[in-house]
Amino acid sequence: MPDSFYEPLAPETYRSTAATVGPWDAGLQHGGPPAALLGHALENAGSPAGSRIARIAFDFFSPVPVADLSTRTEVVRPGRRIQLSAATLRAGGRVVLRATAWHVLAEAGRSPDIASSFVVPALPARETEARFPNGERFGYGDALEWRFVRGGFGELGAGTVWTRARMPLIAGEPLSGLERVLVMADAANGVSAALPLLEWTFVPIDLLIVVQRLPATEWVGMSCETTMGADGIGTTENTLFDGEGAFGRALQTLYVERRA
Repeated sequence: MPDSFYEPLAPETYRSTAATVGPWDAGLQHGGPPAALLGHALENAGSPAGSRIARIAFDFFSPVPVADLSTRTEVVRPGRRIQLSAATLRAGGRVVLRATAWHVLAEAGRSPDIASSFVVPALPARETEARFPNGERFGYGDALEWRFVRGGFGELGAGTVWTRARMPLIAGEPLSGLERVLVMADAANGVSAALPLLEWTFVPIDLLIVVQRLPATEWVGMSCETTMGADGIGTTENTLFDGEGAFGRALQTLYVERRA
């Protein structure tokens, strides 16, 4: 197993490792690692003092190849209390993923602390091995530790799972709280699959995440449910949590189609 999802080559340039490989094609990445890589770029690009990312949205332009990647960031709307930043991920000079993030000034005591009513499930003692329904393992699945409270890989219906990354996003750098969330959250549509994976494709074309705080521990979880209309468009809704409670929500838009 690799030691990280990415290896730095130069400023804003990274080599993808086998830990990024998704379940469908050995040459294509799962959406989680590249989303986390853009999250890393946006966190490190600079923002108003005392602010943090409160909302981040991703648009997938195409599958992300297991290849050398580069990131580029810009400030779209500067501000002392609220800033909008954007980032792109390129492979072979082509944009494959775009993200925008709102950085919001966070000040202790500025507002009442009104917690979510979500009840945090206990962390199961047993790990679930990540395998595709045909029994094959894949790099991204092995790069995270999965402990299911409800559902499981290959099981249809809503799912709740705790996860822990086994490695840093970038070699030599510790995982940030936001990166822990992003490397996991794009798996929600698979964790809560509503149709058999080998018969149907339900590809996320975007990922929207809102966090009112960042996770406090290395274990983060998601409780997710996928619904679909009869016209080939679906959604996955996701509550994000850690040991202290729910801290955010995520949403994916799905393109749904029967496999050939």
